[in-house]
Parts: sequence; structure tokens; C-alpha cells
Amino acid sequence: MIQQPGRLAPPLETPPPISRRRCLQRCSATGLLGLLGSVGSLGLFGEMAHAGGQLEEPLVDSVRTALTSAVSNRAPPVPQFSNAESKLAYQRWSSLMATRLTRLIPEAHSRQEFSQTVWYESKRAGLDLPLVLGLIEVESHFRKFAVSSVGARGFMQIMPFWVRLIGDGDVSKLFHLQTNLRFGCVILRHYLDREQGDLFMGLGRYNGSRGQAPYPEAVLATSKKWQLGS
Repeated sequence: MIQQPGRLAPPLETPPPISRRRCLQRCSATGLLGLLGSVGSLGLFGEMAHAGGQLEEPLVDSVRTALTSAVSNRAPPVPQFSNAESKLAYQRWSSLMATRLTRLIPEAHSRQEFSQTVWYESKRAGLDLPLVLGLIEVESHFRKFAVSSVGARGFMQIMPFWVRLIGDGDVSKLFHLQTNLRFGCVILRHYLDREQGDLFMGLGRYNGSRGQAPYPEAVLATSKKWQLGS
């Protein structure tokens, strides 16, 4: 079975704006207030789009280490199964995605690679597949080279500062399929853990609009059409 990462940090309420010095004094083991994502119309690379507010804050060592470890595994996204039933379920899902994604990802090889990778990374992070697919559709409409007006990149609209904080600093890798989905799923898992599994609040953190309804409602509504049988 694919090993899912553990809870990366306990939940923490977002504090009111404070100075950098005060923030450094207050940060605990949960200390990630970074906000990413975009909402609204997204375009191809070179076209800019509207995005939610972004805020980068320092990470305490324990959180940085956990997130860095979660994104650094270089294993290829090859699905593994504990029994024949789970393998058959994956095959049914993959076949359905081959049909549903045709309009969004026309090239057959790219479509198959995307399906396999999004399944792998979602399961690895302990996330619901329809939720991740709904988020991708809202964020980038399945455009690999989508860029927001504040520089968020790729399928899951990852802000470049994440690569510096928990990656190797190479921002160009955010246009790599597995890297983008890996970062997005790990960060979404982190936010959901901080919100004790509350999808509404966790999705708000991902977009930088915590407590506001439009973005989480859009993702949750869109995710319904990616459920099997929908």
C-alpha cells in the first residue's frame, strides 16, 4: 500500500496581522500561515489571472521538516494495491477518467499520466480524489501551465515561495506534473489537518480566503461531478 504522510501540524487559528518580529515570537509547531491558490478565470502560461490574497510567513523547523519530507520522495507515481478488489476499483476509475478528461486533456498519453499521478498523490496524502479534481478544475481548469496574477503555477496553482521554503528552490519544477500535484496535495492535507478536517475552512486556507464562502463552495460543488456515478 502507498504510505500516506502523517498529520503535519495541529490546527491553529489565524491570528490578526502582526509584525514580522512578533510573528517569529509567536510561531509554534503549527507555524504555517502561508496562503496559496487562486480563484476566478485562469489562463495558459503567459496569461495572467485573478488570484486570492497571498501571505508568506516563516516556518518553524518542525513544520518545515515535515513538509519538506512529504514533498521530497522521488518515487514514481506507480499505483500499488493490497488486493485484487482495490486494483479493480482503480482500473474502473481510470477508465472513467479517460472518458471524462478527454475534453480537458486531449492527448491520450498526457491524460493517462495525469490520471495515474493525481490518483497516486491524492491517496498518498489521504485526500478524497473528487475533492482534489474539483480543486484542480476551479484553480486551473486542468491547465498544466496556468499562471495567476500573483505567480501561482500549474494544475494546483502553487505559489513559488513554497519551492524555496520546502523544496529545492527551482520554481520551474512547478510546471512538472508530479511536482505540482505533490506540493498541492501535501499543502492541502496540511491545511485540513490544521482545521481538524473542516473542508470549508481548510479550502479557505488553501485559497487565502479563510472563512469566506465563494471558494470552498465552488470547489465542493465542482467535486461532486467527479464522484463515481455522477
